[in-house]
Amino acid sequence: MWLAAIQLVSGRNWQDNREQIAAELALLPSERPLLVLLPENFALFGERQGYLDGAETIGEGPIQRQLAEWARDYGIWLVAGAMPTTIAGSDHIHTSTLVFDPSGERKGHYHKIHLFDVDVADNHGRYRESETFSPGEEPVLVDSPFGPLGLSICYDLRFPELYRRLARAGARVLLVPAAFTAVTGEAHWEPLLRARAIENQCYLVAANQGGTHETGRQTWGHSMVIDPWGRVLASLDSGRGTVLAPLAPGLVDELQRTMPVLVHARLL
Repeated sequence: MWLAAIQLVSGRNWQDNREQIAAELALLPSERPLLVLLPENFALFGERQGYLDGAETIGEGPIQRQLAEWARDYGIWLVAGAMPTTIAGSDHIHTSTLVFDPSGERKGHYHKIHLFDVDVADNHGRYRESETFSPGEEPVLVDSPFGPLGLSICYDLRFPELYRRLARAGARVLLVPAAFTAVTGEAHWEPLLRARAIENQCYLVAANQGGTHETGRQTWGHSMVIDPWGRVLASLDSGRGTVLAPLAPGLVDELQRTMPVLVHARLL
């Protein structure tokens, strides 16, 4: 079993981003089963109006049709990191993860719960996702051959209670698509990822944006796969590319048997 994260430097235009993704998918190894995670904003990386104009209703639209086609053509579990999706009757939208199986069927979706409303000492400065997006409400697990997949998006990473809920519900692989800024990524990205893997005894796949974008925003990259002991199995510093690592199915069971932290936890 293999876990992969595709790192991109996405722009405003879906067709350009589509070509980036297609080029990486064409280089995938032949081994299956294979899970491939795309980063946050893989389809559209820009400003508020671009997200609003490009949002699709869950289950409809050209971006989702392409994702389903890729999953079928390559025989992969394709996790579309995060894209804008509509909310009926609202002037806001969700940012959502969609999971497709190798037949191209959508097996589940997750709406980002924690919105990035912060000030960062970079060339963008002010981030207010709540001006465009509405938060999701529920954690989501999706069954797969790799074990249950625990879904999350970017800023969720700073909220360990979400991942503990996913782990207690049975998650074996935690997925973190992101567009982490260069400033916050340099300081916190890897420590937070490794902590989430270690404390929940799960594999973790993190796909980040990784460069300077059309908007001038700078993202940190360093997409990686981490095992349940906290070891970084594969990583990519910056630019476009794919990281790939094997999943050992028995490792989670072994760690949960020898160090049963989820059983020992007393403050829930």
